[in-house]
Amino acid sequence: MSDFIERITAYIHWAVFLLLEVLSGFLLFQYNHYQGSVWFTQANIAAAQVHEWEAGILSYLRMPAENAALVRQNIVLQQQNDALRHKLKTLSNSPLKGEKKGSLPLREGWGGSLNLQFSMIEARIIDNSVRKRDNMLVIDVGSNDGVAPEMGVVSGTGVVGIVSAVTPHHALVMSILNSHSSISCRLRGTEYFGYLKWKGGRPLRAYMDDVPRHAHIKKGDIVETSGFSNVFPAGIFLGKVAEIKNSRDGMAYELEILLSTDLANIRHVAVINNHSKAELDSLLTQ
Repeated sequence: MSDFIERITAYIHWAVFLLLEVLSGFLLFQYNHYQGSVWFTQANIAAAQVHEWEAGILSYLRMPAENAALVRQNIVLQQQNDALRHKLKTLSNSPLKGEKKGSLPLREGWGGSLNLQFSMIEARIIDNSVRKRDNMLVIDVGSNDGVAPEMGVVSGTGVVGIVSAVTPHHALVMSILNSHSSISCRLRGTEYFGYLKWKGGRPLRAYMDDVPRHAHIKKGDIVETSGFSNVFPAGIFLGKVAEIKNSRDGMAYELEILLSTDLANIRHVAVINNHSKAELDSLLTQ
């Protein structure tokens, strides 16, 4: 007990000093308008800075969820745009009674929603490569989340690849930057289709082959998924025509495509689940 009292008496002058400092500060700012306004201003600045830091931290923590939502929204919009284009084309070619060909009346239900044949499983890339000849990537969802081999993987800017193998919690994806990758694609607004392939080298350049020579093509034309496979729905953005070249045999065009997705700079993706895939696969094997 005596030791405790000695400790208090040894440091009591510091406690008195701090108490007097606080009391003098209170009296200074309470009864002097100028000093009070300075204190109030500086306190508000400090509080605003703290709130700004807090908002920045919370925004950073919310980024993964927001990015995943943007991926889903972009894919839905691409699907809606594709559906609208087909409806517009059908309407202009087959006008209804009392309508002139080429007219575009508004009707309820245009745009719709993402085709119920497909659903999306949100995922995050945890391993990736873009410099190899056969690039692969790993995502953080697997069979426990409904992912299976031969499912398409997309980002908010376009196609990423196709699931190659799965474990309960992860999936291995064959990137479009893989020499074995072959994506069925078409020129937007036409029925000309081919296959998108990567030949190595630049990670933003791929090639579309087997395009007939009578096709009217120009630089900047959009290339998208054709919908002729069970992996991707039609209308998912792939890139734009950068160069028009002749094929090796001279019987068709080979198009150099500037890819829409920079695979070296993406993190959030979505796996596309085609609910009719098993039925379609069984039909094709007959």
